[in-house]
Amino acid sequence: MSAVKIIGAIIFLFGVVDIGGSYMDFDLWGKIGIQLPEMLWKYSSYIELALGAFLFNVGSDDEDEEESEK
Repeated sequence: MSAVKIIGAIIFLFGVVDIGGSYMDFDLWGKIGIQLPEMLWKYSSYIELALGAFLFNVGSDDEDEEESEK
């Protein structure tokens, strides 16, 4: 498993927790000491999900290329 894929999975899971917390009025970013602007706070979980999925797919593509070269 590549490092990019692991990082993507961690960011994606962080986004899942963030979106779940936002529906329960839990400010995940505020709890870790980072105050986001209101506009960014509304969409931060979706950005995390998209970034995590993108990195996970990039990591998967790298592994597929390595396997096809063998």
